[in-house]
Amino acid sequence: MTLLARLRDLVGADHVLEGDAIAGYETDWRQRFRGRALAVARPGDTAEVAAVVRECAAQGVPIVPQGGNTGLVLGGVPDASGTQLVLSLARMDRVRALDPANLTLTVEAGCRLRAVQLAAEDAGLLFPLSLASEGSCTIGGNLATNAGGTQVLRYGNARELCLGLEVVTAHGEVWNGLGGLRKDNTGYDLRDLYIGSEGTLGVITAATLKLHPQPRARGTVLAACATLEDCVRLLALAGRHLGPALTGFELMGRAALALVEHHFPNLPRPLPPAPWTVLLEQADHDGEAHARAQLESLLAAAQAEALVTDAALATTVAQSRALWQLRESIPLAEAALGPNVKHDIALPVSAIARFVDATGRALQTAFPGVRVVNFGHLGDGNLHYNVQAPAGVDPGAFLLSHEAAINRLVHDAVAALGGSISAEHGIGALKRGELARYEGAVALELMHAIKRALDPRGLMNPGRVL
Repeated sequence: MTLLARLRDLVGADHVLEGDAIAGYETDWRQRFRGRALAVARPGDTAEVAAVVRECAAQGVPIVPQGGNTGLVLGGVPDASGTQLVLSLARMDRVRALDPANLTLTVEAGCRLRAVQLAAEDAGLLFPLSLASEGSCTIGGNLATNAGGTQVLRYGNARELCLGLEVVTAHGEVWNGLGGLRKDNTGYDLRDLYIGSEGTLGVITAATLKLHPQPRARGTVLAACATLEDCVRLLALAGRHLGPALTGFELMGRAALALVEHHFPNLPRPLPPAPWTVLLEQADHDGEAHARAQLESLLAAAQAEALVTDAALATTVAQSRALWQLRESIPLAEAALGPNVKHDIALPVSAIARFVDATGRALQTAFPGVRVVNFGHLGDGNLHYNVQAPAGVDPGAFLLSHEAAINRLVHDAVAALGGSISAEHGIGALKRGELARYEGAVALELMHAIKRALDPRGLMNPGRVL
């Protein structure tokens, strides 16, 4: 019996897709790459995932696990060989259990992130992972890439928000590690091994997530700064004034917000253009009056130290959402310009201003007229440092000709300052060569040893990460 015939028996004929029906599964989120899959299998539960993996293992067929297909590093789409099976977790979108006393929520991997947030909200609780793609991305993909987002400063990455996993191994066995324990020292931490592994070691099928109490009030401030150094000092000042109540601290360069203004002219702009703009958010457990007083005190101190040139304090939920929409519209505005050279980098916060200044000058010297669209999560040192073609130059041709050289310049600068070439997007296929260049030999050999031990035939998402 052929593989596809066997898969139809395992998951149902309607859930094994071929031909024109799989185009969306073969194309990456940026519409930059179109692979070619053998087929797409859509299992409906963990037992079916395990059966599909066992059958592929028996026939030597590589598997590409896929969630919402919102990744940016070619980690969830097939290569061009036509030999890889896309394993879509989209049908596995059930909430399995909610334990309000234990502050945990157990969901299947195909649950959209927004659905997870709403399930927590319905119980009067908070699941704080928040991304621009939360309406499309899945919790399985979030965990497979150890996603970050806008509230890492307070709550941590996806890894910190997960207490347990259910995983189908490369052999088609099921590891049930869904216990919602906060203390468990029984051997190696398998959960953390699979989180961030991008489907190269096994398939995440469910997760037990950590919930938090809902804050009684939120406060949002948009502030303009003359220099990046002032933004960094404002972050430190906000930490001293707000403490753990500071949940987000987003950075937006002038070029990034200019793109938003051009492509989304109907969005409100409460502040005039500035070299740098920050968006900070506070989650307060003492109520609206306390939250507002804290933020007003912070702004008064910031103005006294000449750290901000202007500021707007949201007084309603609608105003807060409007401010966040400015930040969340940047990727869409960027996309309207055409493809660019994207960098998802992490640096010590103390080194960010130095990096931006030196790297910007180096890029202008090497590629005159190049435009840098710089934004990201300053609170946790994560910048989306994107390089756009000079005005009037075809962006696709520029990308094809200069991407490798720009990556080398930017990543060398990041490495020299003790940073990371991948903060929250993962490695995938796009950055595989970069990982080999910048990661140490000992670390790479340890990673390869883990891969060989858990996936000896190399069938789990081959060509990604390592």
